[in-house]
Amino acid sequence: MIQNDTIIALATPSGIGAIAVIRLSGENAIHLVDAHFQSIKKDKTLAKQPTHTIHLGHIVENNTILDEVLVSIFKNPRSYTGEDVVEISCHGSQFIQQEIIQLFLQKGCRMADNGEFTMRAFLNGKMDLSQAEAVADVIASNSAASHQMAIQQMRGGITNELKELRIQLLDFAALIELELDFSGEDVEFADRTKFKELVAQISIVLKRLIDSFAFGNAMKNGIPVAIIGEPNVGKSTLLNTLLNEEKAIVSSIAGTTRDAIEDEVIINGVAFRFIDTAGIRDTKDVVESIGIQKTYEKASKAQLILLLSDGKNVANLQFKIQNIRSKYPEKRILIIINKVDVLSSEEISNLKNNISNLIFLSAKEKQGIDILQKELSALVNTGALSNNETIVTNSRHFEALNNALTAILSVKNGIELGITTDLFSIDIRECLRHLGNITGEYDVDKDILGHIFGNFCIGK
Repeated sequence: MIQNDTIIALATPSGIGAIAVIRLSGENAIHLVDAHFQSIKKDKTLAKQPTHTIHLGHIVENNTILDEVLVSIFKNPRSYTGEDVVEISCHGSQFIQQEIIQLFLQKGCRMADNGEFTMRAFLNGKMDLSQAEAVADVIASNSAASHQMAIQQMRGGITNELKELRIQLLDFAALIELELDFSGEDVEFADRTKFKELVAQISIVLKRLIDSFAFGNAMKNGIPVAIIGEPNVGKSTLLNTLLNEEKAIVSSIAGTTRDAIEDEVIINGVAFRFIDTAGIRDTKDVVESIGIQKTYEKASKAQLILLLSDGKNVANLQFKIQNIRSKYPEKRILIIINKVDVLSSEEISNLKNNISNLIFLSAKEKQGIDILQKELSALVNTGALSNNETIVTNSRHFEALNNALTAILSVKNGIELGITTDLFSIDIRECLRHLGNITGEYDVDKDILGHIFGNFCIGK
């Protein structure tokens, strides 16, 4: 799958900017640029220059200067792709960008596919597959939390987590295979006690990584928070206040919100995806009924629920809280009393005396929003991030870890049941295969690679 042709692409976003960076990679990258580069210092040949150097000059075609540029040279294997890489920093005119790219396309380059630079880095052993996938996550990160997880992964987080255990499992697998070669002599090369300990240790690590996926996926894509309550308690106003824009229609007419409206907000480095829902009430309106059904669906999928009330009826509020908690016993629920600006001190005191852990705010007047934001941040367990623990965010890794756990548990059961070595050795190989698929240490299907790198931007 390793290709030696020279590829080219714009590495910076398309459009007009101060500068643009055009990247070439391949065995002819330096020579191709050399043929059209005139250094400010006369008679400078790029091929003779040291790696990791930058040179000022002009890109020239038929004695016509296309642009004054800076050319950066990275010689193999000390480059991002492991090949010769040249990066041309030119002025950000779209015309100049295209002129330079078209020039080198005519001279033998081809346009890079999505993610092809990173795929070459993987194929040339500059990074493993999990690190390559993390590159896309770093580019796509939109919060401090998602950025931190992507950087940790790009530095080999999950690889380092599994590396030593995988080596030990490989050693035992080799001893098991050796036993099969001497099956007629009834010998055991692999210490079964130590093997059981290793299997138990691998199971614990795999379960921990699998359990981290729910948190990691939510942190990566935004923690879903459903805002629910009766009509006209201020759900849409709260959404607009949190977003600091008029996203949802606010009206005194009950039942204005018929469909779920959602958007994302970064609070203390964590992305929250707030979902405004239709007000919950008994209604004969068919469309509104569909909206209320969607409210329950969104609440069931959310990680956090904000239950809003105007606090006018304590008994009714207690009933609503019990109802929501019985529907979603596993959910974290914050009870919010909105419109505190129109409540009397007696009403507020009565609510505090009868119901604990209430959050009082006025979405309209933007009172108490900071308290809500602190409560939301407190509910998110960022301890794993602070401790730089490995957190799984990739669904492909999650699937592979689940398959590896199934295989290793079959090995454990096989040992306990005393089944023959040749049977549980199959499960050992399965576990190794699934772990290897995460990092690309086993043969990875070409279609899988195409899918992974096809989601990258061109130029990376």
